[in-house]
Amino acid sequence: MTKPKVLISDALSPAAVQIFKDRGIEVDFQPNLGKDKDKLAEIIGNYDGLAIRSATKATAKILEKAAKLKVIGRAGIGVDNVEIPAATAKGIIVMNTPFGNSITTAEHAITLMLALAREIPQADASTQAGKWEKNRFMGVEITGKVLGVVGCGNIGSIVADRALGLRMKVIAFDPFLSPERAKDIGVEKVELDDLLKRSDFITLHTPLTDKTRNIIDAAAIARMKKGMRLINCARGGLVDEQAVVDALNAKQIAGAAFDVFVEEPATKNVLFGHPNVICTPHLGASTTEAQENVALQVAEQMSDYLLTGAISNAVNFPSITAEEAPKLKPFIALAEKLGSFAGQLTETGILKVEITYEGHVAEMKIKAITSAVLSGLLRPMLGEVNVVSAPVVAKERGMVVDEIVRAAQSDYESLITVTVATERQERSVSGTVYHDGKPRLVDVKGIRVDAEFGKSMIYVTNEDKPGFIGKFASLLGDAKINIATFHLGRVAPGSDAIALVEVDGAVPADLLAKVQALPQVKQAKALTF
Repeated sequence: MTKPKVLISDALSPAAVQIFKDRGIEVDFQPNLGKDKDKLAEIIGNYDGLAIRSATKATAKILEKAAKLKVIGRAGIGVDNVEIPAATAKGIIVMNTPFGNSITTAEHAITLMLALAREIPQADASTQAGKWEKNRFMGVEITGKVLGVVGCGNIGSIVADRALGLRMKVIAFDPFLSPERAKDIGVEKVELDDLLKRSDFITLHTPLTDKTRNIIDAAAIARMKKGMRLINCARGGLVDEQAVVDALNAKQIAGAAFDVFVEEPATKNVLFGHPNVICTPHLGASTTEAQENVALQVAEQMSDYLLTGAISNAVNFPSITAEEAPKLKPFIALAEKLGSFAGQLTETGILKVEITYEGHVAEMKIKAITSAVLSGLLRPMLGEVNVVSAPVVAKERGMVVDEIVRAAQSDYESLITVTVATERQERSVSGTVYHDGKPRLVDVKGIRVDAEFGKSMIYVTNEDKPGFIGKFASLLGDAKINIATFHLGRVAPGSDAIALVEVDGAVPADLLAKVQALPQVKQAKALTF
């Protein structure tokens, strides 16, 4: 049997290279190859696996040449340098190592917070310049201060733990953090507005998604406690950088520390040169231990897959066998869309997710389907969640996940129902797969519908009164929004009703506001699938 062959095109530790060799895998170690995309494209067709860091760009053009490639392993969490759709289309598994650098990133955030509090970089530069400006650098203590953590997942919870050890008061904003989990880790769960008003320091640990982009903007800064200090070691784009500079100049903010920027490499930035700003070149994961951990982890994961077919931390495929995949595939697609539907409508912390499987689907490997539900549910807020990591992320946030399996009790051969319980309400959504293999939405909050999942949709809950449909359609027409499909459902005449409309193109925010303003409307949401 021919040995699998792996190309390492970025710098990985010798120990990681040795893991491949010890497992019986042939290794071609070319740590500088990732910078030469033409050479990489020329030779990539000879390998079963590709191990990378961030320098290698696995583009669609390069993947076209990867005739034998079965797996790409990214030593680190971010896979922005891999074109996931292109890899998936070719059946290439893309793996990452999402938890190998958590401690290192958390420690960097704490380090920047302490440096901000005592103006360490500025004092160092002054002293080494031959000055002795003891009275100029009057810092603040962190003991007893309030630290606001935006995003209390794996890294955020480690930051909270370290801050508690420093005798700080920690409050956290995270819609997916349950009250029980918050209590366990010793933080007070709050809404974002409360966090902005109360925090002496704010540190960001949330992914960059449409919901979190510029979560700290000029309006948010205006609501902050005067003289607070801001730290961002998560993602560029979470903060409006110009708004921070303006707030620093107005003395609304006392200091800011950034490890990540909207554009990287950041050779120029509006933050640079400001006397109350500390900047580092995306060092969050840059420690010897973290780099070693992720390298060893990716080598083990890739070896397992190439030798046994086991899949760990894949970002584009669930952990299922080749025999199970054809039967599961349409139900995994349905489950992810049902989860996404519920996730896009969820505004508060999720306490419990109940997934009921009825009929033929109940006889399948439901763990993979449950993972797909959770992935769809969490991704609208958390971004970098996949079918493998979703159960871990849900557990970290204290979410209870229940699976119920029962014989067919409905009109469908197979039925999946997702019920999400939050701090404020409970919402259920059901779907099935017809013989054409396409997922269908068949029930929302007990109201029967029969709708395919369109790319762009408007979901409306309203009172069933005459005139609503005409006004709704007129608003869409006035906005020149073309309707692809229009689905209606109601409990009974004159009672609660829903409208689910597939439209061509994105839904403008001003149109959604006009729909929400209609007197019969209780809720209007733009959904994407």
